[in-house]
Amino acid sequence: MSISRRDILKSLTATAVTGSVLRVIPLEAAEYAHRMVRAEKAAADTQIYAPKFFSPHAYKTLQNLCNAIIPSDDEAKGALEAGAPEFIDLLTSENTDYQLCLGGGLMWLDNTCADRYGKSYLDCAADQQNEMLNLIAYRKNAKKDPSLSQGIEFFSFLRKLTADGFFTSEIGIEYLGYIGNTYVQEFPGCPPVPEQGSS
Repeated sequence: MSISRRDILKSLTATAVTGSVLRVIPLEAAEYAHRMVRAEKAAADTQIYAPKFFSPHAYKTLQNLCNAIIPSDDEAKGALEAGAPEFIDLLTSENTDYQLCLGGGLMWLDNTCADRYGKSYLDCAADQQNEMLNLIAYRKNAKKDPSLSQGIEFFSFLRKLTADGFFTSEIGIEYLGYIGNTYVQEFPGCPPVPEQGSS
């Protein structure tokens, strides 16, 4: 009996082992998801990933949020270039818990933005988007405003998944400077810690 992609993804999207660099899923699931995304994009004439779970609007919102979490800069590429949104969508398509958390969280975000600003998150001005993300980025804000609790849980989980997607991608591994199990003849030790007050 052959094992389907669904069986593999479902079996791998268990909680990551404590102490792992990954916050949500085990490394095997991350590597498998990245391979599947690459294979699908290579097979597509347009080299564009077709979302498996999220609607076009929700997927654009997901892309925007991933970019806000790990943006690109002059030194390194960010979550979008690393394929974090594709990674998250593929895993979410096979995991009902992720669907509830992320799908429900994106709906909550749009509804809350509509209540506060009269428009969906994507249609908000940049300063409004930043204001909303600052509200849901900190657990302490739920003490002042309990209505933020769902958004805070959603954004916390999304940050962890985005980090998993980024740091297990080729771009993320290169950013970390990971060179694998490479033999070195001599270990020079850690660089010296600068003294306080020095730059």
